[in-house]
Amino acid sequence: MIIDTDAGVDDAQAIMLALTTPGVTVEAITTVTGNVHVSKVVPNVCLVLDVMKKDVPVYRGADRPLLDDRWFPEEGFHGTDGLGDWKDRPLTSRQPESEHAVQALLRLADQHPRELTLVALGPLTNLALAARLDPSFPSKIKRFVFMGGTIAAVGNTPIVTAEWNIYCDPEAAWITLHAFPEATMLSWETTLHHPLNWQHFDSLIALGSEVSRFFANISASNVQYNKETRPWRGYLIPDPLAMAITLQPELVRKVEPHFVTVELNGSRTRGQTVIDYQGTLGRQPNVRVVTELDINGVYELFRRALA
Repeated sequence: MIIDTDAGVDDAQAIMLALTTPGVTVEAITTVTGNVHVSKVVPNVCLVLDVMKKDVPVYRGADRPLLDDRWFPEEGFHGTDGLGDWKDRPLTSRQPESEHAVQALLRLADQHPRELTLVALGPLTNLALAARLDPSFPSKIKRFVFMGGTIAAVGNTPIVTAEWNIYCDPEAAWITLHAFPEATMLSWETTLHHPLNWQHFDSLIALGSEVSRFFANISASNVQYNKETRPWRGYLIPDPLAMAITLQPELVRKVEPHFVTVELNGSRTRGQTVIDYQGTLGRQPNVRVVTELDINGVYELFRRALA
């Protein structure tokens, strides 16, 4: 597996799931500007590896969208550092590799053709650059899963129909979805429909392990955000859901193949994922759109990771 991330809080949680799943080897973690700038993403990933006591090469990637027109950090949910601004955060001495993330993606795909699962948890800038540098790159990836997009135009950005990861770099998302022969999509609305209930969340932070305490510390600020803005929903876990269905595809309960693209021009819809539900465009489906999954199975993944 390769994980491409803009390591905010939920990215960190997703990485924790991958690092504790038997039979999964994380070959690399590539980083990108998204929730916070990539200069903060890299130490966030390194800190997760410290806590999990794992050694995985980390590569610094794109520091801005393809069109540098409107990115800003998502500090309301993730804090200024991307991991919740908890005051006793330890320092990390790990350093990223010297190779750029995009070059690492291309190299690993060449070394392991049709063997790698690629999980994208942030804007798709690195993937779009890789696909442009080597148009054969997408065909060398065994499976591609991404968290991003909307399936009913219920967004979470100033463009009210757009989801954050796609909103941050719409051109990169357009390039990536048109380049990959198939992708699996975990949308924002699917996230809204599949929270951890508060009882489950509380049981995870009560486990008492070092990893559980880390989980609790980085989650504290967005727990408060969740409870202030949508307490009835529970604790939202967008990136862990995408990771969970990658690690255990049997957790998926409903999935539909559709042609999916991205709106680039609308003044009120730029960054919205456009799904051809009726097949009107006559295009072959390129995305498996996940709409239902087993949230209890996701909770069990978390219990194993945090114990």
